Amino acid sequence: MKSIQIFEPAMCCATGVCGPGVNPELIRITGAVGNLQRQGYPINRYNLANDPAVFAETKTIHDLLESKGMEVLPATFVDGQLVKEGTYPTNQDLAKWTSVPLDELSKKPQFRITLNVNN
Repeated sequence: MKSIQIFEPAMCCATGVCGPGVNPELIRITGAVGNLQRQGYPINRYNLANDPAVFAETKTIHDLLESKGMEVLPATFVDGQLVKEGTYPTNQDLAKWTSVPLDELSKKPQFRITLNVNN
């Protein structure tokens, strides 16, 4: 199983639903990553504002930022190799790297809520 790391620029949140505007690309990647994580895939997102130590301790992203600057973010690594820079991976990219069917990546999470009402 391939390990995927996505290094993102500093943001207040990873969902894309905070602030005055909604970023549909952040919503898409949040859903796809969540679906992969629920299936047990080792995929992680690192936000520069929330995870600065990971950026400092991970030589590949540290060196990439030193050589090319912040414009490379988001940067995606698969098994430690840079595969995408400047944009998020598409669902097609993620499907190719993980062998998960494309429709599985865009599924909306389903929750079951049980209410116990005591009279």
